[in-house]
Amino acid sequence: MRGYRLKAKGSDRLYKGNHTYYLLLLTYYFNRMLPLAERLRPKTLADYIGQQHLIGDGCMLRSMIEQQHIPSMILWGPPGVGKTTLAEIIAHTVHVPFYTLSAVTSGVKDVREVIDKAKQTSLFTQQGRPILFIDEIHRFSKSQQDSLLGAVERGTFTLIGATTENPSFEVIRPLLSRCQVYVLKQFEKEDLLQLLERAITKDVVLSKLQIEVKETGALLRFSGGDARRMLGILELLQEAAVDGKLTIDDALVEKQLEATPLAYDKLGDMHYDIISAFIKSIRGSDPQAALYYLARMIEGGEDPVFIARRLIISSTEDIGLANPNALLLANAAFDAVNKIGFPEARIPLAEATVYLALSPKSNSAYLGIDAALAMVKQTGNLPVPMHIRNAPTNLMKDLGYHDGYKYPHDYPGNYVAQDYLPQELLDAQFYTPQFSSPSESRLVAAWQEKTKK
Repeated sequence: MRGYRLKAKGSDRLYKGNHTYYLLLLTYYFNRMLPLAERLRPKTLADYIGQQHLIGDGCMLRSMIEQQHIPSMILWGPPGVGKTTLAEIIAHTVHVPFYTLSAVTSGVKDVREVIDKAKQTSLFTQQGRPILFIDEIHRFSKSQQDSLLGAVERGTFTLIGATTENPSFEVIRPLLSRCQVYVLKQFEKEDLLQLLERAITKDVVLSKLQIEVKETGALLRFSGGDARRMLGILELLQEAAVDGKLTIDDALVEKQLEATPLAYDKLGDMHYDIISAFIKSIRGSDPQAALYYLARMIEGGEDPVFIARRLIISSTEDIGLANPNALLLANAAFDAVNKIGFPEARIPLAEATVYLALSPKSNSAYLGIDAALAMVKQTGNLPVPMHIRNAPTNLMKDLGYHDGYKYPHDYPGNYVAQDYLPQELLDAQFYTPQFSSPSESRLVAAWQEKTKK
């Protein structure tokens, strides 16, 4: 074998013909080129950080892995929480062939090719059932997911799918029913600090620097529970090292990152989780929380028109007759948002949000229309009473349309008692007054005084 000429950093020595040294040096420089997240990717459960509710001592998933009894599963969680890593550890632990597909780049043809390989592996080796790992399985179309069903049912391979989206909506029911769903959580502060310590002490590159960690607040905040993002920030901070020394504090992190946008998927679960928290905070009369979630949506790039629409819905569903002006203000905010857009639109959105949160609440109109809709579905097209039907033609008058109708304005107080509901529903009650607010109480009191005569 030909000799190799390699010069190590800080040395002018010439290495020639030493194959073992060459391979070690090549491995070292290759590892340096890998991203930090890849260099630190754990290979065993002992090194795996986080998700103790799944792989902690005595937990079911850990027991199944240690017993090498792996069911098909869906790993559901936000980015950077170890879904791919956990799948690789499972395959490494049970010593079976491991196939990977990305739903972004793979199609039905790729799935069929892997199925064929898995069948051949099962036939000609003594190893256990192969594992097929599909990253972002929610991106597979229905037909692509259908192509997996037969192989999963026959046990051709064990399927492990990873998704950031709710599998209840994104994975077809037949496939979902054949898989266990495990929910992975965002990394806690303690998990990220443990990972930080491992990175600066164990990594082949960072361990060569003199790193002092003075503050971690900004680092943890910008990481947002995403381990991969935190390691990416560390790589960025590494560039600020001077003479092999690096001091990490909040100022350095903020300077290096400047205005890094928050994690916010406008098409994913976070979108629905935050808008749900926003509306529930308004319903619960908590303006502090409502403004916080409004800020989360604004910083995440949410469509301001979507937020304004939700405010209009809240003004009628949760506030309603307790403060009818809420609908007027919410509608005015909607118009303002359409006219001015961001960043100024944040102000009318905030005004409407605080007003709605502070307003008294009543869902009587909301409950009333739902009760009426349920009755309509139950009873169908009941005939309208003849006396309140319109009679624009002589024929309709001759048939008795409009006969006996009493015009309320012809009576004192603009009211006269008469039946308006179909005969079958005369005793039905859809609207139930709520007396928790002065506004609705006054309206109901006046109505009851008028109708008791």
